[in-house]
Formats: sequence, C-alpha cells, structure tokens
Amino acid sequence: MPHIQMDYSPNLETRLDIAGLCRVLRDASVATGILPLAGIRVRATACTHVVIADGQPDHAFLDISLRLREGRSPEDKARATAEIFAAAEAYCAGVMETSSFMLSFEMRDIDAALSPKTSSIRRYLPGDGQ
Repeated sequence: MPHIQMDYSPNLETRLDIAGLCRVLRDASVATGILPLAGIRVRATACTHVVIADGQPDHAFLDISLRLREGRSPEDKARATAEIFAAAEAYCAGVMETSSFMLSFEMRDIDAALSPKTSSIRRYLPGDGQ
C-alpha cells in the first residue's frame, strides 16, 4: 500500500512533466520488487504558497514522500529508496542542469495497527493483480 506524495513549487510545472514523473515513480516502485502494483498510489500537489531559500521566485523544489506498511527489511527499504530516488533524479536531470532546483525523497513506515485499509482494486487489475 505504498503512497507516493509529491509536493512541488508551482513554477516547476513549466519545467517538468509532472504526470510523466508520476508514472516514472510508479514504475520504479514496482521494479524494486517490494512494492506491489495494486497498492501503489502516486499523487502530486502544487503548493500554493512557497518561499525557497532566499525567496528568489525562480527557485523550484520537488519533495517526494513514500509511506508504506511496516514489515520490509531495512536493507530492502534502503535499496528501494536508492532506486526510486535515482529514477526521480534521472527524470529531473534537465531541470537540475538548467535551473535552481531542490529534489528530496523520504521513505517511512506506516503503523499498520493505526492505519486500516480495504480495497477492491486487485479484482480490476489484469493478471494476478499482485
């Protein structure tokens, strides 16, 4: 049940295909082998009000947060973090090369006892529905 939430400065929309990044993050997450396709949710939100560093309006940021149910090994989470961040970094390379840009990523566990879930999505996915 990985949730991937991106918060970004609105000026990034003219520099980066945000919907494309959503797909890249989904695909990179599945490729790790520890995040099931059926549970992945990727969403992106432009932050209405931002002040970055010295307040210069051309600065941009993208903060990626991945929350997932506890139970994966620290080694698997570290590997997945590195792989997903590498995919985001590669996708954003052009922005990083041509403008003032901050990119960050954080993975954290959700306490299953405090986060009830239900879903019917597996019934609607092709194949085994992972």
